[in-house]
Amino acid sequence: MDTLILGLPVAYYIAMVAKVLVAFVFVLLTVAYATYAERKIIGHMQVRLGPMRTGWHGLLQPIADGVKLFFKEEIIPSQSSKFAFLLAPLVALIPAFISFAVIPFGGNITVFGYTVPLQIAAYYDQAGQQVFDINVGVLYILAMASLGVYGVVLAGWASNSKYSLLGGLRAAAQMVSYELAAGLAIIAVFMLSESLSLHKIVADQAGGAWYVFKQPLAFVIFFICSLAEINRTPFDLPEAETELVSGFITEYSSMKYAMFFMAEYANMITVCAVTTTLFLGGWHGPAFLPGWFWFVAKVYFLIFCCMWIRATYPRYRYDQLMRLGWKVFLPLTLINIVVTGIWVTLINK
Repeated sequence: MDTLILGLPVAYYIAMVAKVLVAFVFVLLTVAYATYAERKIIGHMQVRLGPMRTGWHGLLQPIADGVKLFFKEEIIPSQSSKFAFLLAPLVALIPAFISFAVIPFGGNITVFGYTVPLQIAAYYDQAGQQVFDINVGVLYILAMASLGVYGVVLAGWASNSKYSLLGGLRAAAQMVSYELAAGLAIIAVFMLSESLSLHKIVADQAGGAWYVFKQPLAFVIFFICSLAEINRTPFDLPEAETELVSGFITEYSSMKYAMFFMAEYANMITVCAVTTTLFLGGWHGPAFLPGWFWFVAKVYFLIFCCMWIRATYPRYRYDQLMRLGWKVFLPLTLINIVVTGIWVTLINK
């Protein structure tokens, strides 16, 4: 395996393909069974049973739902902008999956004597000494998150429906409001780690020095703002069934309808993975279990928290949503940056 292709050994390409497949299958399976888990968890929290009929305790329900949506009739409104209408689900779904490329989900493995980091967009040199990754990984994730909202806005506009358009406009305003606070919240992490590389941020949290203990306010604000940015309850105003029928997805059916739900749950997984990486030590944990196990366990715990929040809190009013983002979270993140700067300059150095 010493043969070089474009200056890199063949083992690098084998490992890259394997990492992409593992991450893609993990996200797809988690998306499928997150829908089932959410229905069961919320059902039990509300003293119901949730899905029970399809398979043992409803375990085959996600498969049944997927088959049903696949064979449903495709309906395209006659007055819609057809190209944009068909493009919108892809624009929403693809960034949700490719955001996972920069997230480190484990330690190192050895393939044919070549050290491979468990991060898709990363590799070691042949000596196994220096890791090369996207050194602005956080900016990459924020960029992909910004692209995803274009799919929602495009769907709202292309449907030629008042309900859909209102949902798309709400999504755009919500993204602008909460992405700003989320970005400012994680600046404190950059100040502590002095890097935008997710690999280095995780390495700095080894030995239990998780940033959630140093930046609890930033952790809470970032997690809540992330829920708002991906339209999760209690911030699901772009859909708001009681007001807008189904918001931006009102006119969608069949697999295009399913793709928006896949994007929502894939975004939830990505948000939980990013939160784990930035604040919960990434894949670091007790050495008696592999790093990828601790990473998956932390991500699944945060996914459970998202579902718990949905079962607990009602939907915000639109004025409450805007007030929380601009008048509460934005000032708090600015104060946190100032305090962190003072602490880093006077105490930590």
